[in-house]
Amino acid sequence: MMRHAIFAAAALAVAFGASGANAAEAQPAPLSVDAPVFKEPWVRYGDWPKASWPFDTLREDLSPPVPTAPRKIDGPITGDAEKGKALAADRRRGGSCLACHIMGSGELPGSAGIDLSEIGLAGRTDEELFNTVYDRRVYNPDTIMPPWGTHGVFTDEEIRDIVAFLKTLTKPTVFKTALDDPANRPEPVEDRDNQDPFVNPAAEIIDETGPATFAQVGPNGKACASCHESEAALKGWAAAMPQWEPRLNKMLGIEEFIARHAKATMDADWLMQSPENTTLAVYMRVLSNGLPINPDLTSPEAKAALARAEAMAERKIGQLNLACVDCHQTAAKTWIRGQWLGEFKGQLPHFPTWRTSRQEIWDIRKRLQWCGVAIRADELAPDAPEYGDLELFLARANQGLDLNVPGIRH
Repeated sequence: MMRHAIFAAAALAVAFGASGANAAEAQPAPLSVDAPVFKEPWVRYGDWPKASWPFDTLREDLSPPVPTAPRKIDGPITGDAEKGKALAADRRRGGSCLACHIMGSGELPGSAGIDLSEIGLAGRTDEELFNTVYDRRVYNPDTIMPPWGTHGVFTDEEIRDIVAFLKTLTKPTVFKTALDDPANRPEPVEDRDNQDPFVNPAAEIIDETGPATFAQVGPNGKACASCHESEAALKGWAAAMPQWEPRLNKMLGIEEFIARHAKATMDADWLMQSPENTTLAVYMRVLSNGLPINPDLTSPEAKAALARAEAMAERKIGQLNLACVDCHQTAAKTWIRGQWLGEFKGQLPHFPTWRTSRQEIWDIRKRLQWCGVAIRADELAPDAPEYGDLELFLARANQGLDLNVPGIRH
């Protein structure tokens, strides 16, 4: 195990200018292992939802237990179908039923779930419909449907209204155009020139702010360029990240490396998600653009990290009780409302990426944080070991694909 740790440190050392003919004998790249790498205490980004949710996270078990049997419903359900229709389309309620299902005249339905246009003719009992909405897990433990009732998104009365609405759905949905039908809507193709600053604002990093940050002097009078005279020597390093870092006992990604290396060598507080950190993280990858993603996947440390990540990818979290594999494997290549659910493959090569909907650059750690918040699971701090493992998991899924940074996406 120590041999593999030395090789990982040597890769960092070679890329970051350690001397010595034998890479294995080179000193590891300097890192500040104790200084904070984000603004402590961790506080969620100001323009994100403010709520905190008492449900499972990647780290903690908090959610209520799964029901062991369907609830018994006496007599037919006579709710308010109009209220149920409004609830099914209310995006404030976890994205709404329409996010995954075609149902009646609701606009911009998804296709991750079954078509419910004629569910009223399917012969389902009121009890089955109620329990399917309340907590589908009593019928299918592996369902990707959120437990709307058990997790408190809808009350019993609201679920009765939704059931009343479902019983009115007896005709196939007629769409105004073919594009309105998620079953026929084509897969989106990203064909914008992400290297053109007139198209992608983040592309100014390539020739302008990236080199400027590389030459920026820190508090102790040193800059990246003080030790790294040739930026070309760093080509290939980013394509091999993340790597195991024995001094931190976890997988180390580029953004955290920059924060710890800048502090150790320049006395600079280039914390994760800071402008300097994000700019340099993009620039380090730009230097490796066109090279295939190729991290270490064979060392004992990498294999252990991947095993942890595989378990996390199948762990259902948040009020909506979803796992990574639910969206990017089970429901991959379908629509949730107007958003395409892509596979794991293809998710990493363009990060960090410019988010047109947010008008800012997101690195992969911020994207992972948002994945949790979007399903109402509290995120972890950006340097969390869990995110390092998941970053390696994504690197494996994208192994062989060429880096193409900075990306541009919605």
